[in-house]
Amino acid sequence: VQLQASGGGWVQAGGSLRLSCADSGRTFSNYGVGWFRQAPGKEREFVASISWSGVITYYQDFVKGRFTVSRDNVKGTVYLQMNRLKSEDTAVYYCAARIGISRKESEYDYWGQGTLVTVSS
Repeated sequence: VQLQASGGGWVQAGGSLRLSCADSGRTFSNYGVGWFRQAPGKEREFVASISWSGVITYYQDFVKGRFTVSRDNVKGTVYLQMNRLKSEDTAVYYCAARIGISRKESEYDYWGQGTLVTVSS
């Protein structure tokens, strides 16, 4: 599994971005995928995750109702649609993969390089 996150950028508060996490190894469909983020000076934290089938999703409370995680196993890509962005959403966003699904960073085996999201208030 070789993950690459993309789609980050600069956006004004209230705007939207869609992040993508692609697997160049094309084995994605067997893995659950999690999104994590790390803001400047803070520890990395869980954002959302999705099971291999897409049936099960988990969200951190602070993104519920604003972010949606989805996947297209044919394309080998997982998405994080982020709406109503706030300045506190500014962070480097990482995707990670594992067999199964989890909210815990330590339980993920494969990590992408991260993509920076900057939300201007």
